[in-house]
Amino acid sequence: MIVSRRDGAVVVVTIDRHESRNSLDAQVCTALREAVEAAAAEADAEDPVRAIVITGAGTAFCAGADLSGGVYNSDFVDAHAAMLRAVEAVPVPVIAAVNGPAIGAGVQLALAADLRVVVPGAVFAVPVVKVGLALDNWTIKRLANVVGGGHARSVLMTARPVGAEEAARIGLANEIGDLDTAMELAAELARSAPLSLRHIKTVINDDDARLLPRDEHTELQKQAWHSEDMAEARAARQEKRPPVFRGR
Repeated sequence: MIVSRRDGAVVVVTIDRHESRNSLDAQVCTALREAVEAAAAEADAEDPVRAIVITGAGTAFCAGADLSGGVYNSDFVDAHAAMLRAVEAVPVPVIAAVNGPAIGAGVQLALAADLRVVVPGAVFAVPVVKVGLALDNWTIKRLANVVGGGHARSVLMTARPVGAEEAARIGLANEIGDLDTAMELAAELARSAPLSLRHIKTVINDDDARLLPRDEHTELQKQAWHSEDMAEARAARQEKRPPVFRGR
């Protein structure tokens, strides 16, 4: 499910669920969080970990939430949020080696990382407007902080896939390359001053993405999650037809 290995000062954490294209459920989110925290715990050891690379097994980075794994309940929501906070908060740089499609929750995982190395042919997509759901404030604001408000509106409101080259153009991808490229970048960071890197990461992440949502935002998110439109999207998926949304 989650495989960790160490290569010098770098720990590689792999989501190994290629049969489900590395989708996430509560158990996977918890295991990934624990793997990242365990690697980060070695940051101050005698033989320290200096960087973490997160990637996926097979041909996908992460196809999003596992829709067959209870992702509509609070257990998944809580485990997923804790995983993202852990990736964001660990004191060493985290690189997402995006080796294939990153969809929905996969985009969120990539955004929680400090840097993203994206293989040619990979795509990012956040299809919430296609399924009647609503994102948390952190995801929307973090995407806007990474790529700018205009690009974030385009990515989220159209739900169009963003390829690797376009991701690099708008700043969603820091480099184009495979896992070897990500490992080279991680090794470069591992040779840099760790306290300087920790300071940079902490300051950049001290943006407004973690501010508590206003009551208006919370109410709108609840409306979407408990709407007839969301139920319609789930039914349409099961019946293999396009959903018909009515705004209620």
